[in-house]
Amino acid sequence: MFFKERMMDMLRLRPFKISDIPYILDWAKEERIFTMWCANKFSYPLTEEQLMQYKETYDKEENAWSFTALDESGTPAGHLLMRNADYEKDSVHFGFIIMNPEIRGRGYGKEMVFLAVKYAFEILKVKKATLVVFDRNGAAHNCYYAVGFTDVRLREEPFLYKEETWYLYDMEIQNKV
Repeated sequence: MFFKERMMDMLRLRPFKISDIPYILDWAKEERIFTMWCANKFSYPLTEEQLMQYKETYDKEENAWSFTALDESGTPAGHLLMRNADYEKDSVHFGFIIMNPEIRGRGYGKEMVFLAVKYAFEILKVKKATLVVFDRNGAAHNCYYAVGFTDVRLREEPFLYKEETWYLYDMEIQNKV
């Protein structure tokens, strides 16, 4: 198996829908969380219009898919994007990973990322998935590590957030099968 810990059956993935937008708006209200989520690819504060444009853009992309993770009751609990699927290099990149802050620390993030990796390996048939995480986002970094991602490099170029300097880790997971 490609992950380090057994995942629980708390979530399911389905395509991102317009009806999910209010959930993401709620999860990204706090500016620091927002910035760690999107690295300024969106403007703060996040708006419905920005998320509609995001959905439209990636719905048109041939090699990208956006997903919502649903909890046991069918309520959105998280979101992520798979993009830049490259079938010659057998890889896909994950981004815009966010969870409902009310359920963080309970294993939901690990399960969502695990399900995304499983989809990438079993459905897309790629051999590698990549993502990027800020060094200041230790919880997310540990989550990805627990699923089986490893650090490839710490980028030298800084990302400036207010009075802080953040750095990015490039991470990857490979299908060992």
